[in-house]
Amino acid sequence: MSEDAKRDELIEALLAQVPFDGWTSRALRQALVSIGEHPDDGPIYFPGGAGDMMMAFCAWADERMEQAAVAADLAAYRVPARVRAIIALRFEQNRPYKEAIRRAMSWLAVPTHLPLAAKITARTVDAIWHAAGDTSADFNWYTKRGILAAAYTPTLLFWLRDTSDEDEASLAFLDRRLAGVGRITSMRRKLEGRMPRLMPKRA
Repeated sequence: MSEDAKRDELIEALLAQVPFDGWTSRALRQALVSIGEHPDDGPIYFPGGAGDMMMAFCAWADERMEQAAVAADLAAYRVPARVRAIIALRFEQNRPYKEAIRRAMSWLAVPTHLPLAAKITARTVDAIWHAAGDTSADFNWYTKRGILAAAYTPTLLFWLRDTSDEDEASLAFLDRRLAGVGRITSMRRKLEGRMPRLMPKRA
C-alpha cells in the first residue's frame, strides 16, 4: 500500500474515533491500532498534532469532492448551479462525519487557531472553484474565492445543525447566500464600470 493510501486509510479510521475522543492523540492511537499500525506512530503521519490531522482530513474531503464532481459531469450546468451542486456533493459525502467536523470547527474557533481555520477554508473554497472549472488567474481569482467563502462558511455552520432530508434546508440556506453574493457581484461590476467616468481627467 502506498503512503498516500495508508494515510487515507488512517484518516477514515480516525474519523470513526473523533466523535468519542475528539481530535486527540488518544483518537489517533486507537485509529492506528485499528489499521494494524503501531500506536506510537502518530507523529510520523501528523507531526503537528490536531491541526495536522484536521488539515489532512480537509484535504482528503476536498479530493473526494473534486473526484465526485468529475464523475457527476457538471459541464452542462451554468457556473452558479455547478458550484451549488459541488457543495451539495460535499455535504452528502460528509454526512457520516458531522460530529468530527463539528469538533473540528469548535477547535478551529479558538483565537490562536484562526489562521489555520482561514487556511483550511481558503483551500476548500479553491477546490470548489477548481472543481467548477474556474481558470481565472487575475484579480477575479481572489474576489471569487472571497465571495464564495462568505457564502460557504455560514452554510457549513447551518449544515452542522441541519436534520432535514438530503440536506434540503442547508441547500435552501445556501441558495439564499448565493443570491446575496450575486447581488454583491453585480454591484461590484457596476461600480467597476463607473470608475473610469468617476476618475478625474488628466490635464
